[in-house]
Amino acid sequence: MIIIPVLAGILFTLNISAQDTESRFSTDKNSLIWENEGELFRIEAFGDNTLRFRSSRSLHITEENWNILDQPEVIPEIKIMPGKAVIINGTIRAEIRERDGLITYLNNKDEILLKEAFHHHVPRFARQYDSKGSDHFEIILTFVAEKDEHIYGMGQYPNDCLNLKGTVLELAQKNTQISIPFFISSKGYGFIWNNPSIGRADFSLTHTSFTAKYARQIDYFIFQEDTPAGLVRKYSDMTGKAPEMPEYGAGFWQSKLRYYSQEDLMKVAREYKKRNLPVSVIVADFFHWPETGDWKFDPEYWPDPKGMVEELEAMGIKLLVSVWPTVNMNSENYQTLRKNNYLIRPENGVNTFLPFAGYLTYIDPFHPGAREFLWSKLKQNYYDIGIRMFWLDESEPEMEPLDYENVRYYRGNGLEVSSLYPYYLSKAIYEGQVNEGQEEIINLTRSGWIGIQRFGTVLWSGDIYGDFETLRRQVKAGLNISLCGIPWWNSDIGGFFDSGLSKKDFNEVLIRWFQYGTFCPVMRLHGQRKPYTKIEGSPMHTGAPNEVWSYGEEAYGIMSRYLRIREKLKPYILENMKKASADGTPMMRPLFYDFPDDKQCWEVEDQYMFGPDLLVAPILEAGAKTRSIYLPDGPEWVDALSGKKYKGGKTIDYKVSIDNIPVFTRNNSDFRIDQN
Repeated sequence: MIIIPVLAGILFTLNISAQDTESRFSTDKNSLIWENEGELFRIEAFGDNTLRFRSSRSLHITEENWNILDQPEVIPEIKIMPGKAVIINGTIRAEIRERDGLITYLNNKDEILLKEAFHHHVPRFARQYDSKGSDHFEIILTFVAEKDEHIYGMGQYPNDCLNLKGTVLELAQKNTQISIPFFISSKGYGFIWNNPSIGRADFSLTHTSFTAKYARQIDYFIFQEDTPAGLVRKYSDMTGKAPEMPEYGAGFWQSKLRYYSQEDLMKVAREYKKRNLPVSVIVADFFHWPETGDWKFDPEYWPDPKGMVEELEAMGIKLLVSVWPTVNMNSENYQTLRKNNYLIRPENGVNTFLPFAGYLTYIDPFHPGAREFLWSKLKQNYYDIGIRMFWLDESEPEMEPLDYENVRYYRGNGLEVSSLYPYYLSKAIYEGQVNEGQEEIINLTRSGWIGIQRFGTVLWSGDIYGDFETLRRQVKAGLNISLCGIPWWNSDIGGFFDSGLSKKDFNEVLIRWFQYGTFCPVMRLHGQRKPYTKIEGSPMHTGAPNEVWSYGEEAYGIMSRYLRIREKLKPYILENMKKASADGTPMMRPLFYDFPDDKQCWEVEDQYMFGPDLLVAPILEAGAKTRSIYLPDGPEWVDALSGKKYKGGKTIDYKVSIDNIPVFTRNNSDFRIDQN
């Protein structure tokens, strides 16, 4: 019997039956289940050293894995005791308090990895559900956090932070922002928020929380490994690995907004060959088409695309073609797409989502038929004339206004599934290429989600400004996304938008960015340079020249030398890309990835390892004469420029000139930067 005071002087007596005192725990195969009034959750083993948690107030747990791959079956150890239960899978275990379902995760050293938050006056504070009708909820999941914990990953955010502790991240895809909700912790665990809903991640000093705006259930994975490398490899096992990078992918990619005609593009390709400059890929950007959504060359400006591809191939250059998922109502494909429900739709209002050189809507790649239709057009108009590389721009998708709740996809409302759009768009192209027997696949896309690396995608950081502040942000954003299973990443060298700098100041930014780009997984020069030139009969202008010889003799001398350095690096890059394909090890990674026992490496945010042998310290400020560089403890480091040797475990003050970027080697690497 329990006596509860309700009002002053009044007592209420509640008799608890025998049934009320029965255990809230039960088991099912490899799962531990907890159920109480208004909530059900399941914790299960999911491969080695991994636990999966799912819960809902609907009392229904769905079996939707989204993009997570099946793992070998593991039988956990489950113990149900008075007042609590424990589930153990290898080096990770969860302890659950029976009366309120409060969960604590620990490693095999009894160290707490993650613990649900508790509030004395809010029952089940850690897991909150706000009903949105039927079986959907707005969900908030909250854990206690430690102030000195370091958090890395989560995709690509241009927030100038490598360590994400103290940040709030929107879980949504936007131009320059790629949401991949996976992080690794300095405490030795990895965490996947397995939910494509629009939401938020909060890594405050006092708590870590995830919010989903419209979802059926809480769904996450937590796993334990002793090193950051082990955590990233484990994540790659669960979400898939990139294919092996083709040889030409490791070379130099030439691009601008935009080569407006076949002759305009070919003049540049021929000039690279005339100057004996290495180039592997050249890009035909947007509005090479008659109408958006036609997915074909405009014959007025591109009269012989097949002959163009053949000439480029003879020069050893691949053609990358931009294919937007947008569709104009004037497109020859619009009516077929509309009648077959292959377009995304508004819940209310008119079916236009982007005012850009007309009123555009988007193809719906969630629909299998839409994916097949899109590929049929790409095959007919590009693939069949020899084009093997596709640039999937606008793949978030970008909308104005951005009202997720007013978008209807084949798989559901925009609030619930929008984050998956770039995954299914990439899937459409990749599966088409595979079905045609293509073995070397590499496509460029502006957005992604969990598992997109399986489709041979290069991600890039979107439409960014060309200045030193933006360059600095790229370094950190690129390192975080590299920890999310994405080995192929790059940025627009020089930035996309004009920052209003003088020619002299922009040249300095461009040179420093070009040097940094030489030591990125993919090296691509791109941008919208001023002044613009109007093209008669076309809705889109062309920008000023953006080739390595377009910026004066000093810039040309430095950049052409770094093109040859990149060529020299290609065998090393391809060797490490094979490793990325085999086990998920990223080519570009923070210092702590290779040196987890060196505490200083967890604090360095502006240097990185490029493969196991090269340490890169890009120049990220104007007029730099010196650069502070930390050399991790353990190995002997060799200056790739001078050959001078340094003992690790210390910070050096390194003199720099505009001609070079600081690079250091270890492991007896014979890589050197030729000063000539």
